[in-house]
Amino acid sequence: MRRPGWFSRTALVAAVALAAAGCGIRGTSVPVDAGGAPSRVSCKIPAEDTKPAGPGAVQVAVYLVCTSTLTQVERTVPLTAPTAAPADRLRAARALLNELRQQPSPVEEEAGFSSAVPEDLKVNGPRAGDPAEALRLSIRPDELPSFALAQVVCTYGAAPALGRTHAAVLGGPGKEAPHRYDCSADVLSNPDIAQNAGWGDPLSETG
Repeated sequence: MRRPGWFSRTALVAAVALAAAGCGIRGTSVPVDAGGAPSRVSCKIPAEDTKPAGPGAVQVAVYLVCTSTLTQVERTVPLTAPTAAPADRLRAARALLNELRQQPSPVEEEAGFSSAVPEDLKVNGPRAGDPAEALRLSIRPDELPSFALAQVVCTYGAAPALGRTHAAVLGGPGKEAPHRYDCSADVLSNPDIAQNAGWGDPLSETG
């Protein structure tokens, strides 16, 4: 035997369900979006925020990370006009690396830029037996974060003071021979390519 009141409770539940259906209310498993859509970054620095190079300085391009790709950013560094002298090449390489190691400026950060280059990374010139254009990093290139290696390669490859070769010849602190790393369109759009063991051609003294 059904308990008294069972019918009234059932009728009440049915009435509520019908009312909800009449108001267009539907059950859903999709979460409700309680906030606004995430803001998009521009990956561009406004022209008015780019400082012109003054006396004893030059404007250079460095590659920073933005939305998982590499993008050029103009920086002003204290450098003289580039020459082919080894000391000048090393000075330029160190100035560019210093720019990559720094945290992005507030304007760059707002535009979505970041850098993966370790703050303690250093660079030296070639050793005996290395190609003349080789540079030796304090960390083996294949031990750097993939984005960091791509940033260094593409920044060095774009530098007039380093020959603007669209590549960099890099070695580490050990005895391993330096390798040539090309800054291709694939590297710019997919810096994770640096994790590919095939990136970087070995070079010898005559390479």
